[in-house]
Amino acid sequence: MEGIVVSAVTGALDAVLGKLGDLLAQEYRLCEGDPDDIWSLTDELTFMHAFLLKMSEEEDPDAQDKVWMNAVCELSYDIEDSLDDFMQEQDTDGIMKKMLKGLMNTLGLGGKRKRDHQIFQNLKIRAAQLGETRGRYKTRQVISNTKNATVDPRALVISKHASKLVGIDKPKAELIKLLTEEDGCASTQQQSKPRKRKRQQQQPPPPKVVSIVGSGGMGKTTLAYQVYQDLRGRFQCGAFVSVSRNPDMKKIMRTILSEVSGQEYGDTKAGSIQQLIRKIRDFLADKRYFIVVDDIWKNETWNVIKCAFPMTRCGIIVTTTRMKDVANSCRSSFRGHIYGIRPLDMEHSRQLFYTRLFGSEGNCPSYLKQVSEQILEKCAGLPLAIIAIAGLLDNTQKTEYGWTQLKDSIGRALERNASVELMMKILSLSYFDLPLDLKTCLLHLSIFPEDSIIEKKVLIRRWTAEGCIRKEGRYTVYELGERCFNELINRSLIQPVDTNNYGKVKSCKVHDIVLDFIISKSTEDNFITLVGIPNLPIGTQSKVRRLSLQGDDQGKLIMPTGLALSHVRSLIVFGDSVEIPCLDEFSHLRVLDFGGHHQLEDHHLLHIERLFLLRYLNLSDTSICNLPEQIGLLGCLEMLNLEDTHVGELPASIVDLGKLTHLLVDKAVKFPDGIAKMQALEILKCVGVFWQTSNFLQELGLLKNLMKLALDFEDRYATREPSLSLKIVHEEAIGSSLHNLGTQNLRSLTISNGRSFLQQRNLCPLPPTLHKLEIYLETVPQVTEWMGSFGNLQQLLLDVEEVGQEGLRILGGLPALLILQLTGAERPSKHRLTISGELGFRCLRQFHHVHHSMYPKFAAGAMQNLETIGIYVDADNSEWKWNRRYDFKMENLPCLTTIRCEVVIKTNINESVVTDVRDAMKKAASTHPNRPTLLFQRI
Repeated sequence: MEGIVVSAVTGALDAVLGKLGDLLAQEYRLCEGDPDDIWSLTDELTFMHAFLLKMSEEEDPDAQDKVWMNAVCELSYDIEDSLDDFMQEQDTDGIMKKMLKGLMNTLGLGGKRKRDHQIFQNLKIRAAQLGETRGRYKTRQVISNTKNATVDPRALVISKHASKLVGIDKPKAELIKLLTEEDGCASTQQQSKPRKRKRQQQQPPPPKVVSIVGSGGMGKTTLAYQVYQDLRGRFQCGAFVSVSRNPDMKKIMRTILSEVSGQEYGDTKAGSIQQLIRKIRDFLADKRYFIVVDDIWKNETWNVIKCAFPMTRCGIIVTTTRMKDVANSCRSSFRGHIYGIRPLDMEHSRQLFYTRLFGSEGNCPSYLKQVSEQILEKCAGLPLAIIAIAGLLDNTQKTEYGWTQLKDSIGRALERNASVELMMKILSLSYFDLPLDLKTCLLHLSIFPEDSIIEKKVLIRRWTAEGCIRKEGRYTVYELGERCFNELINRSLIQPVDTNNYGKVKSCKVHDIVLDFIISKSTEDNFITLVGIPNLPIGTQSKVRRLSLQGDDQGKLIMPTGLALSHVRSLIVFGDSVEIPCLDEFSHLRVLDFGGHHQLEDHHLLHIERLFLLRYLNLSDTSICNLPEQIGLLGCLEMLNLEDTHVGELPASIVDLGKLTHLLVDKAVKFPDGIAKMQALEILKCVGVFWQTSNFLQELGLLKNLMKLALDFEDRYATREPSLSLKIVHEEAIGSSLHNLGTQNLRSLTISNGRSFLQQRNLCPLPPTLHKLEIYLETVPQVTEWMGSFGNLQQLLLDVEEVGQEGLRILGGLPALLILQLTGAERPSKHRLTISGELGFRCLRQFHHVHHSMYPKFAAGAMQNLETIGIYVDADNSEWKWNRRYDFKMENLPCLTTIRCEVVIKTNINESVVTDVRDAMKKAASTHPNRPTLLFQRI
C-alpha cells in the first residue's frame, strides 16, 4: 500500500505516472518505437498533475477549470483500472502489447495497431491536444504547512471541556432551573375541590421535557451534555442518545435500553422496535430517569421515541433540534418548555478565541488585537465558527497582513445567512488551506453516517488501504496517518470523543456542519458516492469510485440502477437493512467493509477470490461462520478483521496471504499450521493459546516482522479441559516463540488470563526488548524480580493483587518506563502505598492507579518527572467508604500538570464518597504550585 497514492485532487495520477512510465518504456524496447512520443505523453501527464496540485489550493476555481480537473481525475482512474486489469494476466508473453492496447482504448486512441510506432504517434497527437490547456497551468502558489505531529492540547481542551470556555454557565443554569424549578414528583395542578386534589396528588406527574432549539454550530449538544453530567446523579437511571437526520430507530432504542438498564449493548439485540419500546417502558415504570435525545430532525422520529417514556412516573427529558416545529412537538408531548440557545456574547467569544490561539487574551500580540476583534465580529458568536477560524489561524503565519486577508476573504456571508453561509465560507477557507494528504483524509470521512463515533486506528487503516497517505522519510505509514488525524483535530475539523487513560485520542466524530461541507465537496468531485441519505442526490457521474451504503430501519435499501459498479475502489456498508450486493460486480475493489452488518452470512462471500486488488477486508461483528478457502487467493490483502464473528477456524489457505500485515480474530479461533509463511504479519491478535497446536505456537517465533501480539491463556474456550502435560507443552512452545520474537521486531505484547503461565516461569518468560507490556484479566499475586528485567519497556499495564514496597522498588528500577498503570484487587489493605524518591521511576511521565483500596501517597522526591496522575476509586469499597484519608501529597510531584480521577459508584447510597473524593481532588489541584488541570468523572 505504501507505493499507491490516491488523492481527492489528483485522482490516481501519482500511481499512473509510475506505472505508465514503466510500461511504455518496456513497450518501446519491444517495438523500437520513437522515444519522443513516450516522453511527450509522460510530460503531459506530469504537467497535468502539477496543474491539479496548484488548482487544489484555489479557493474557487471557475466552472471550466472544475470540469477539466474532474475529467483528468476520472481519466487517471480509468487508466489505472485498465493497467490493473492486465496485471492479473498470468501469460507474460506479449503482456505489454495487451496492456498498451487496453490503455489506447481507455484514451480513445483506437484498438488495432498496424505498426507499433503508429501507437506512439497517436499518443503524441493526443498529448498535443491536451497540451492546449497548458495556458491554465499557471496559477498562484500557496504555501501550506502541517506543523503539528501530535494533538495540540489546546484543541483537545476546547473539544473536551468546552463548558469552561464558551460561556455555558449562564445557559446551563437557566436550563437546570427549567428542569428542576418544580418538584418532579409533585402535582403540577391545584384543584379547588379537596377530593380531586387528593386524587391528583396520588398520581405522579408526567415527565418534564425541555427542548433546546437553535441552528447548527450553536452548542446545543454541548449544553445538553453538561446539564446531563450535572443532574444525572440525582436520578436512578439515565441515557444520552443522538438521533441525526437518518436515524436507525432500532439502534437508538437499543442504546436507550442499554444505558438505562445497565445491560451490555450486545445483549439488547433481540426484539422489534415495538418490543424494545415496551422493555424500556417497563424498566422505567417505577424509576426516576433522565434522558437526553440529541439532534432530532423530524416529528415522526420523536413520535416513535417518546413512546418509550412512561407517563406513570416522574422523569425529565431534554431534546435538541434545529427545527422549531420539532421543538414544539417535544414540548407539547409532556410538561414542556422550549429553550432557544443564543450566540456567545463578545466577552465569551474572545475567551474561546484567544484561549484556542494563545492560551489567554493577555498573550495575544498587540498588532493582532484589532484584526482579531474584526474576525470575532464576523463569527457572530457562533462557537463552531470561532473554533474553526481559530484552527485555521493557528496554522497561518501570525502577521496582521495575513490575518486581514483571511478576514476579508470571509466577505459579507454573515449579512446573507448568519448560520449557514458563514460556516461554509470558513470551512471552505480551512479546506483549501490543507495540504494535499489532509484534503484527501478529510473528504474520506464523508463515507461515515452522521453522528458516527469513528475509531482512530480503524480510520487510519482505511486511509492506508485507500492509498491516502504518502510515504515519507523514516516514518511508517501508520505514524503518518496518526499525524494527519492529529492535525485534523488541531484544526478543529474533527472532534475528539474518547481518550484512553494516557490522554491519547481513541476516537473522533465529525460535526454535522463539517460533514455537510465535506459531503458536498466529495459529491462534487465524484470522490464519494453516498446511497441511502434522504434528500441527497446520488450525483451525475455514472462511474462510482467509492461507495457508502447507509441503510436505516425504514425498509430495505436496494442499490440504485444506472451505477457503474465495476470501477468501485471502496465499498462500505452501514445498517442491517442494506441489500448486500454481489461481489461479482466489484472487479477493482481495494477496500471492502461489512463491519457491523449482522445480516452478512457465508454465501455473501461467494466469488471473493475475484477481488484480486483487495487490500482491506473488515468482516467484524457479522454473522460469518466460515471463511471460504479461496481467501488465500487474495494476494494483495493486507488487513483482515474477523473480530466478533462466528468463525471458529481459519482455512488452511490463510497462510498463503503473503502480504497480510494485520490479522485480527477472536481468542477462540483455531489457526492452521504454516503461519511461518506469513512473514509480512505485523499485528496478530488475539491468539487463544490452548486452542492451537504446539506446532503453530512454535512457528509463531519465526515471524520476523511481528511487532504486536496478543495472547489469551483462558482454558474454558477449549473443547475440552487441557491436561496438565498438554498445558506444559503449549506453555513451553509459546515461551520459546516469545523468546525468539524478542530477538526480532516484537515491541508490544498483551497477555490475558495468563496467571498460571507467568507464575510457573522461573526465569523471565517474556522478551526483554518489549516497549509495551499489558497483563490483565487475571491478577498475578505480586511483582516478581523478572519484571524488572525489561530495559526497553516504556509502557506497562499490570493487573496485580498486591504491589507492596518491594514491588514498587522493582518497577521503579525500569530505566525507560514512561507510563505505568497498576490495576489490583479490591480487598482492604493494611498499609498505604508510599512512593518515595528512593524507589526510582526516573523517567515516568504518567502513573495510573486503578481500583486499588491501597491508594498511594507521594513522599518528597517521588516521581520527579511525573506529569499525569490517574486515581480510580470504587466508592462502594469499604476502604474508601470508611477511611476518608484522601491526602495524596501531590504537592511533592514537581512536574504535575494533569490529575485524572474517576469514581465508580453502583448505588446512590455512597454518594458522599463521590463528594469527598471530588473535594479532595479539587483541593489537591488548587493548592499545587502548578495548578494542574483536574479531569473528574463520576461513572
